[in-house]
Amino acid sequence: MANKYDVVIIGAGAAGLMCAAEAGKRGRSVLVVDHGKKPGRKILISGGGRCNFTNMDVAANNFVCRNPHFVKSALSQYTQWDFIGMVCQHGIDYEERDHGQLFCLDSAKDIVQMLLSECDMPNIAQRYQVDVHSIEKTESGFTLGLNTDTVSCESLVVATGGLSMPKLGATPFGYQIAEQFGLKMIPTTAGLVPFTLHVEDKEALADLSGIAVPAVVETEDGTSFKENLLFTHRGLSGPVILQVSSYWKPGQKITADLLPHLTLADTLNDMREAHPNQSLKNSLSRLLPKRLIEALIERGDVQDKPLKQLNHKELALLSEYFHQWQIAPNGTEGYRTAEVTLGGVDTDELSSKTMEAKKVKGLYFAGEVMDVSGWLGGYNFQWAWSSGYVAGQYA
Repeated sequence: MANKYDVVIIGAGAAGLMCAAEAGKRGRSVLVVDHGKKPGRKILISGGGRCNFTNMDVAANNFVCRNPHFVKSALSQYTQWDFIGMVCQHGIDYEERDHGQLFCLDSAKDIVQMLLSECDMPNIAQRYQVDVHSIEKTESGFTLGLNTDTVSCESLVVATGGLSMPKLGATPFGYQIAEQFGLKMIPTTAGLVPFTLHVEDKEALADLSGIAVPAVVETEDGTSFKENLLFTHRGLSGPVILQVSSYWKPGQKITADLLPHLTLADTLNDMREAHPNQSLKNSLSRLLPKRLIEALIERGDVQDKPLKQLNHKELALLSEYFHQWQIAPNGTEGYRTAEVTLGGVDTDELSSKTMEAKKVKGLYFAGEVMDVSGWLGGYNFQWAWSSGYVAGQYA
């Protein structure tokens, strides 16, 4: 005889645990299952082990989704202030960093512990190292084959995450469930991910590994971010690159203003008047890391000469080069280092108010498994909390 629950949640990550706590508070009997050994593995390593759990400023435009309006309902039903309230209630110390990002002062373990204590109710069970080998729709809900036994439920919540960070156990299982029930999928790719470069660019810039410069980087669709750009031994990274990677398409170029705080032509003019014999290399090295300038000169992109020898045309070309530095990435580092997965279950298949599949009664989705990806800065966790909360109110 199958064990009966009101709700079974597949996935004990941020969205799954949030959903379990909320469904449990409604008096529902809940079973959370996960194929991993323990809950919240992605939470534990996030934010360098400090967990950037939300942001002070959350809006629909902080998310990438085919339907930009889909996220609005869940974000208004459970806001960042609601989650911050829970964090305070549990006595977790946190700090605000740049751009409204909130991090635990001590450890990401505090967030996992908070979620587990929210789930600490007699009507919520958790099982780990569970293989879900079959799911069938029944008249009253669903039957699931787990390891060696069978469970049944009225509502099934899929909170299995995306494909990013496979070493933490990421799998396409959630997408397979959606496809089993005839739900459309948006093709998936890695998001919030470093770029790799073509061989010639990689070789020319290889010695710059570890150098970071503040930059404004724009993709071909006009999306731009202002943050640090980091040169790596494989290509380009840093917060600004991770942000634009979610808007970049293979084959496209990116354009970087490497000197967003000044107008290079004016600055070089001033320098030329003060020190006409100073070399261009030394002048530019006062504005950008010397190793970067040397690499660009060696590559032939910039020609070194005394400032007094620069004519108007050369000044204009230099200005354009540094304010509109272009490079075409070869690709990305892929899911291995990606923070999120773009694409997933098509949100047109789901109710934005309840997270339930429109054509499969009792089937809900929460978190990264659907086609919603946040910017860097706590937005993906906020989507997990908001969508998990909403699914927990209705499942």
